[in-house]
Amino acid sequence: MDASRHTRSLDIPLHRLDVPLPHLLPFAIGTFDTIGALSRANFPHRHTFYEIVYVTGGHGAHVLDSVQRALHPPQLCVITPGQIHHWADAEDLTGHVVLFNEDFLLSRTQDVAALRALSRAPGHAPGGQAAPVEALLAEMEAEYRALRAGYQKLLRASLQILIVRALRSCSSAEEAAPHSRAAEGAAAHSRATEVTADFTRLLRLPGGTCRSVDSYAQELGMSAGHLHALVRQSTGLTPGGLIRLQRTLEAKRLLTATTMTVRQVAGAVGFRDPAYFCRFFRRETGMSPGAFRADAGGNHHDPRIESIAAGPDGS
Repeated sequence: MDASRHTRSLDIPLHRLDVPLPHLLPFAIGTFDTIGALSRANFPHRHTFYEIVYVTGGHGAHVLDSVQRALHPPQLCVITPGQIHHWADAEDLTGHVVLFNEDFLLSRTQDVAALRALSRAPGHAPGGQAAPVEALLAEMEAEYRALRAGYQKLLRASLQILIVRALRSCSSAEEAAPHSRAAEGAAAHSRATEVTADFTRLLRLPGGTCRSVDSYAQELGMSAGHLHALVRQSTGLTPGGLIRLQRTLEAKRLLTATTMTVRQVAGAVGFRDPAYFCRFFRRETGMSPGAFRADAGGNHHDPRIESIAAGPDGS
């Protein structure tokens, strides 16, 4: 199964995280090969999720929000939702790729702020953190593959450690402080990402998927149009699109982890009509709720995943 789904927004390809069963976490980790061909995409695109890339080999350049930096492995790159990036003339890329949605951070605002700071440059050398970062990534991938008890908590804790180590490695003032024009763009991007973070935090609260975009805009103190513009700037998706993503994720969780009926799941994620919910779920996942539940239960006999990208779409 692909690690992401590929759509288009404003003529810029948009990648959405779609992790394989039995992993229902909004998280994936692997190499450039196991994540898939799009982890090396040479065309400008953006994500609805975060990506941390640790490049250990290869040559070429990484381009992030029109800023290009030549690859000199080992090199650490952080891409946040809504940023536009690609690999320019890159060949023989090797290393680790970590993908995750913001809800995997469990609303840790300090981690979100750290990732935004790290994403202001297209990459930097890990310096003295190289060996610890490589060891940590190897352990995270082993945990992700083995599915031992408590692996979700370990992956979250390890991700927080990875963020701290990345911050330690990014000590150059030249990388952290953009020029004036770039600073203005960064400020605008920061405003959009802050509002989007507030919106997604509210969306993840109990009953969040049952609310309208207008109600969120009112709570955030702005018009629905302004909310729409900021969220789209940050993620490439509309507020309604993020609500659909959250509804789908919550429905997957309920279908897999509870004995609720499809009708009950439909009501819990904001659908009055179970038939409409079934059509929605099939459109978003390619499966009916019943088939998804059966497939989720049937995959646990062999949790090992050779590759999370069988086709050309990867990250």
